[in-house]
Amino acid sequence: MKVVAFGTYDATAHPRVQVLIDGLRERGVDVREIVAPLGLDTARRVELLRKPWLLPVLVARLLRRWLTLAGRARRLTRDEWPSHVLVGYLGHFDVLLARVLFPSATIVLDHLIFAAGTARDRGVGTGVRTVLLSGLDRLAIAAADVVVTDTAEHAAQVPARRRRDAVVVPVGATQAWFDAGARASATDVSGGGVLTVGFFGLFTPLQGAPVIAEALRLLDRRGVRVRVTLVGSGQDAAVVRAVLAGMDSSDGAGSTVEVTWHDWVGPAELPDLVAGHDVCLGIFGDTSKARAVVPNKVYQGAAAGCAVVTSDTGPQRRAFGDAAVFVPPGDAGALATAIETFTDRLALTRARAAGRAAAQRFTARAVVAPLVDALDTAPATSSR
Repeated sequence: MKVVAFGTYDATAHPRVQVLIDGLRERGVDVREIVAPLGLDTARRVELLRKPWLLPVLVARLLRRWLTLAGRARRLTRDEWPSHVLVGYLGHFDVLLARVLFPSATIVLDHLIFAAGTARDRGVGTGVRTVLLSGLDRLAIAAADVVVTDTAEHAAQVPARRRRDAVVVPVGATQAWFDAGARASATDVSGGGVLTVGFFGLFTPLQGAPVIAEALRLLDRRGVRVRVTLVGSGQDAAVVRAVLAGMDSSDGAGSTVEVTWHDWVGPAELPDLVAGHDVCLGIFGDTSKARAVVPNKVYQGAAAGCAVVTSDTGPQRRAFGDAAVFVPPGDAGALATAIETFTDRLALTRARAAGRAAAQRFTARAVVAPLVDALDTAPATSSR
């Protein structure tokens, strides 16, 4: 089996595809990459969804990347020609090019997100745009032989006639997160007795960052001492900043919740930053998409050795069971109480150990097991 990981993905910004590549390699699969990152961050993508007149910007950039990808594909020798092509995350368009360039190969689409559902989650109303994006989802799936999703809920959104070709592969975490957890466990990350909490993300509605801000405000009112690190920016960032700006303890002694905010932390530094905290926060949005995912940060936070607190949804509870603390989506009060629970150091130690143990099920090697089985059995479109 020879696999080419293909497309305009950016594994540093969206490490899901790196987990798949690493896992396949660890299982002895020959994986070569042909990649030309598109170079558009999430904020820019959302802007394009909201302002369709900017679509030519996307088209022009995509076509330039495709010329690069096509040139690299043509340079493959006969011995390098793939039996399978793995189209990376956000590959709705790339899978169409892969189908043309590699007509005899089995095309595998990592369909981690549905374009229409993501647009709705990020505030793009129903109408022509979401209809077109739904069509794009269907077109991308039709071009693939194997459709990889991250949860059973997302697999159920694959059209019924193609559902037999869907395989669920958890997002997992790269080795860098496990390594960061190991380094942190060998040092004192107790915060001098003060509970330390971290959150990183894109501040989209799915993530429920305003819920986190409200929870921190409640902790401040209760006089609970917490040091918090927030990493990232996005459409809900202004709301979060407004809530945090009004924090002050009830006795007038100043806030007991200390917040440090980094708009951006490089992917090479992020694992160690998170591992230096007691608690890693997951997602808390109450959108339909938020109820269908297990986000990167939950797997990564557990791998880094943190206690994990996240929303009580079917996918997340199935993935982590008793190894995470769950709160109702959108419930800031419940989140504040869950965080406060970890001021008990014994409870914190137990939760961190449980998360660390559960994370072993989500190494790159472990999560790709169903994908390897699917690659062994899936025929290419041309032979179906």
